[in-house]
Amino acid sequence: MALDILFLGGTGAISTASVRLAVERGHRVTVLNRGRTTSRSVPDAVEHLVGDVADPASVDAAVAGREFDVVAQFRAFTTDTVQGDVDRFRGRVGQYVFISSASAYQKPPAAIPVTESTPLKNPFWQYSRDKIACEDLLVTEDRERDFPVTIVRPSHTYDDGLLPTMGGWTDIARMRAGKPVLVHGDGTTPWTLTHSDDFAVGFVGLLGRPEALGNAYTITGESAPTWNQVYTWLGRAAGVEPELVHLSSERIAKEVPDLGPGLVGDKAHAMLFDTTKLRRLVPEFTTTIPYAEGARRQIAWYDAHPEAQVVDEELDATFDRLIALA
Repeated sequence: MALDILFLGGTGAISTASVRLAVERGHRVTVLNRGRTTSRSVPDAVEHLVGDVADPASVDAAVAGREFDVVAQFRAFTTDTVQGDVDRFRGRVGQYVFISSASAYQKPPAAIPVTESTPLKNPFWQYSRDKIACEDLLVTEDRERDFPVTIVRPSHTYDDGLLPTMGGWTDIARMRAGKPVLVHGDGTTPWTLTHSDDFAVGFVGLLGRPEALGNAYTITGESAPTWNQVYTWLGRAAGVEPELVHLSSERIAKEVPDLGPGLVGDKAHAMLFDTTKLRRLVPEFTTTIPYAEGARRQIAWYDAHPEAQVVDEELDATFDRLIALA
């Protein structure tokens, strides 16, 4: 059955593949975003509305009088935005899908693999605590006022243009220049990386499913390389054997506070996931793009898009300083 789906967002690293797959499966897809040009395009069949989730009046105007089978919220990071959605779409949506984050799971995890029953508790990262607060609000709306909620928790989801390392393209440029690259910890921590094309299969498979209402699902693949492997595979794809220098996540966080929350609150921990709950409902969900292949695809994408090869000079200098401390 074709669904009428509204994506709030829709041109990001995670959402673009889901929009594309929803269209391929015959759904009627509308995307609402700020209308800014990005490197990620959506199919011609997509209806495009202009609005900014930070400007509720613009969203109200864009969707005035509309009803949807599914509203998928990719751009909500605080309870104000989520409460606005609840008020706006109550009685006008069959399923509201909130994209939370696997970073909301307990850090450090008391046990792995992490499942949907793992506690939500992250004392290190405000982003994660805000996502937990959004979930709490939606669970209350579901239980007490029958608002039709499904929560999904992706972990580190990437596409061909979103590199997973601390420095992004700056790291690749350092490798190709023969400079060492900084890796947090000792580099042996396994880290789950999911290509957005694989995420999309799990995500779109949940849409319009009454069994998914009132439930939360972890959507991650099974590719979990160590950070040493991530950097090494990227270097080899870039044509070099990278020199890796290690420094503790805590020291990096102390020296560069902007990097700290994402490291200490997420990437420093071994994060492996059990997606049995999702696969019971969406059995076709699996990993088709392990990161060994993902790394090759990413370097090929950047080599084909020289305009994206931007080096952050300040961060590059910071890496030199931190490597001198190691």
